Amino acid sequence: MVERRKTRPVYVGNVQIGGDAPVIVQSMTDTKTHDIEATLNQINRLHKAGCEIIRVAAPTEKDAEALKEIVSRSPIPVIADIHFSPRIAFLSLESGIHGIRLNPGNINDEGKIREILQECKRKNIAVRLGVNSGSLEEKLLEKYGYPSAQALAESALNWSEFFEKVGFTNFKVSIKGSDVLQNVEANRIFAERTDIPLHIGITEAGPSGRGSVKSAVGLGILLYLGIGDTVRVSLTADPEEEVKVAYQILQSLGLRRKGIEIISCPTCGRIEVNLPEIVKQVEGQLGQEDIPLKVAIMGCVVNAIGEAREADIGLACGNKSAILFKKGEPVKRVSEEEMVEELVKEIKKMKGERNGGTA
Repeated sequence: MVERRKTRPVYVGNVQIGGDAPVIVQSMTDTKTHDIEATLNQINRLHKAGCEIIRVAAPTEKDAEALKEIVSRSPIPVIADIHFSPRIAFLSLESGIHGIRLNPGNINDEGKIREILQECKRKNIAVRLGVNSGSLEEKLLEKYGYPSAQALAESALNWSEFFEKVGFTNFKVSIKGSDVLQNVEANRIFAERTDIPLHIGITEAGPSGRGSVKSAVGLGILLYLGIGDTVRVSLTADPEEEVKVAYQILQSLGLRRKGIEIISCPTCGRIEVNLPEIVKQVEGQLGQEDIPLKVAIMGCVVNAIGEAREADIGLACGNKSAILFKKGEPVKRVSEEEMVEELVKEIKKMKGERNGGTA
């Protein structure tokens, strides 16, 4: 079981990050924020997929002005993503946003940052203090020669100290880079020295397949070490895919359960059914189900009920047929043609029972 690092709680709207809260899943819209309807449509889809906090880009005044309506209609807390412009930061703070993402390295004006923090404190708005390899301070680049893990951690520690010296504590920190091991080491150094909540992610991870693997490796290491209070999987893909992959990573470590988890065999010469097609059909029919179930689809008698005993329900396949089982106990034998239909039917029946008779 993962023993999570103890951190102080921070609130983004009504969502707690850190403390005794679960690891919170975030994403970011890819719409133009000033297109209010397109942005809200995407936020609603992401919310349905399980996103708990959403970040939106605000590079222009037009985007900042759109935030008021977006915030008022969003089903989840909204964070404004600010770079370079203190003016747009102040405009965003007038919109009722629940949080603001600041990268002090690309504002580079301690006086303005102090003013933004004072306004956030007055309005009870949380801040995400962002540090990344692309905007590291010149003095740290001179000291370390390049954006090393130590340099990134030192930047985050220095800015955290600055935030606290001006009396602002309602913040979390993100330390991101595209190099997995550098990212892990920077976050580990920071985590050992503070109780500030950490937002974790592997930035610029890449397209869906490659980026999911890279994110799973980096985030998996950090989460196993107990580091990470909120997470975004950064993919060059639809943001809904980011949310899906985030939950898969968390579920694999026992940190969150959302939707159906499918356990299935690799293919081999022992299999006597079309296992890839069966798994594909089951996943297609149950992918949107929000019931937390572990479903096993085992391909042969070697990997049968015994290996899948902890699954809630599953199929133990053999010669063109399978035993449908629940919690390790056989229920009935079904033919290959019936497998998907019978399994899906039983899962929906279980969902109805858990929901008080309403499937």
